[in-house]
Amino acid sequence: MPGSQKLTICDCEGYTLRTHAKYHSAPMEYTMKEIIYSRNAVYETLRAHRRQAIRLLMAENIQEKGNITEILELARQYKVPVERVPRQRLDSLTPQHQGVVLEAGHYPYMDISDILDNAKEKNEPLFVLLLDSLQDPQNFGTLLRTAEAVGVHGIILPLAHTVDVTPAVVNASSGASEHLLVAQMNLVQAIEAFKQAGAWVVGLDEGPRSQTPDKVRLDGGLAIVVGSEGEGIRQLVRQNCDFLLRLPMHGQIASLNASVAGSIVLYLASQARKPLNP
Repeated sequence: MPGSQKLTICDCEGYTLRTHAKYHSAPMEYTMKEIIYSRNAVYETLRAHRRQAIRLLMAENIQEKGNITEILELARQYKVPVERVPRQRLDSLTPQHQGVVLEAGHYPYMDISDILDNAKEKNEPLFVLLLDSLQDPQNFGTLLRTAEAVGVHGIILPLAHTVDVTPAVVNASSGASEHLLVAQMNLVQAIEAFKQAGAWVVGLDEGPRSQTPDKVRLDGGLAIVVGSEGEGIRQLVRQNCDFLLRLPMHGQIASLNASVAGSIVLYLASQARKPLNP
């Protein structure tokens, strides 16, 4: 795992925002601030309590009901300062705030050993997702949300040429990112580690070698690889997969985007694993 790499930062009304950085699994101290926005993202960030919550900004006259009440209760529980501000101030930070913004520390990336331990502690066959050079925050967030919903033990990202867990991704995942273990490392090395842990590695690919889901076992220990939106899985990563999987298309559209296809395969695997995890 690398230490911090080159950072590009800007300061906006006292908030230092990360636009590119790589971190080791992080201690609770923060070296910069991120703005988590939208009600679900803020609520799940506070509920997960994995990164430092520095200050909660809420729009004046916001109705204290539903998840706003829960957000305020979590802020009280964790002694997070709450500041009531004009809505225009939140608008200057992000147009998607929904009346609430959390000033928080950076995202706590983990190590592959944490992911392996997670499966062992739950006494479950390994279930992981590897994302090869995914670029779109919305696709990334959608896959994180699906992965959390089906009980994935962890996510592996490559060290470069990939989207990070940014506030936009936290929002797109509806806060699911805050409950997941995400590690950054060489994907081929991760694949080898998962094979040694007893998992089959299945790559989502439309090539001629690919098989349909009815021909591939998706139960037991499993690592699913999803490629980038345009290029798919890189050749070296593809060569290290045990199987390649394609989703048959019966309509006029030739393919699905990365987040939709990956989510379908995650749910197929979740269903296949049900006898093992009732």
